[in-house]
Parts: sequence; C-alpha cells; structure tokens
Amino acid sequence: MEEARWYVAHTYSGYENKVKADIEKTIVNRSLQDYILEVSIPVEEVVEVKNGQKKVSEHKLFPCYVLIHMILNDETWYVVRNTRGVTGFVGPGSKPVPLTEDEMLSMGIGEKKNIVVDYEVGDEVVAISGAWRDTVGTIHAINQQRQTVTIMVDMFGRETPVELGFTEVKKK
Repeated sequence: MEEARWYVAHTYSGYENKVKADIEKTIVNRSLQDYILEVSIPVEEVVEVKNGQKKVSEHKLFPCYVLIHMILNDETWYVVRNTRGVTGFVGPGSKPVPLTEDEMLSMGIGEKKNIVVDYEVGDEVVAISGAWRDTVGTIHAINQQRQTVTIMVDMFGRETPVELGFTEVKKK
C-alpha cells in the first residue's frame, strides 16, 4: 500500500472547521479510515490583553487552509475536492503536491526525535561543530520545539546571541 502524505486543501475564509468536520463525516460514511488518516487545522494559543483582562484564544496558523494526512487516490482526491468550502488543493493545476518532511517539521508535524539535553539556561557550553566550533558561551534560551539553544558569546567586547542546534554544543 502507498504511504500516506500530508496535503494542503485551500478553503473559503472561515470554512476551515466546517471543511474538517465534513471530511471527517465523509471518512466514516465511506469507510475511508485507511486512506484519510487525519484532518488538521494548525492553531496556536495567543494571550490577548483587553481592558486589563488576560484572555487565551486560539489563532489559526494558516487561515483558509486545512492539512490532510492521506493516501492520494481518485476517491480521496474526489472526496476532499468536492467537500463544500474547499476551493482546491495546493499544487499546480488540480494536482496536489504533498508537503516535504522539512515543511512538516517546521509546522510541528511529524517525527522529530525528542533530544534530551544535559544543560540548562545559564550553563556554559562549547560549540563542537560548524562555524562556531570551539566557541564558548552561556546559554540564554532553550527552544525544545526547534531543538536549538541561544548562547551569548563575546564578540568585539559585546554580548551577542548565537543560535545553535542541540547537537552542536556540549556542556563545558
């Protein structure tokens, strides 16, 4: 069986949730669970302050788009393409183009290996590879999502932030 890939469907503004619900209903009605595995609308939590009150709300990362993890065939293409509110797939003409591994990881989707690090903010580390090799710096921030650390290095007498991958540094 072919491997499922992530595709992007374009929707009318404000129809993302309706499209997701309709596709999920069709999956059940047509027994397509083995072909359309997931329908996703990436969101991020945003804290808004209005009149001194904090309010947490969800904002769509990609308004007018729905991500679909599916095995592309004539039936799955037809189901998605003919869902009310869908204007088409992202790709040339009517041919959907799957997202690349890098595109998926940048959106927080996929098999990013969870790297456990033995350092924390304030620790002194040394770069072990790349252009900054042998540079010593103090960890200013750790970003688990992107798997990077920001270290402060002394350049020309000033503290300068440098972002490096988890695997590019080690504890001094």
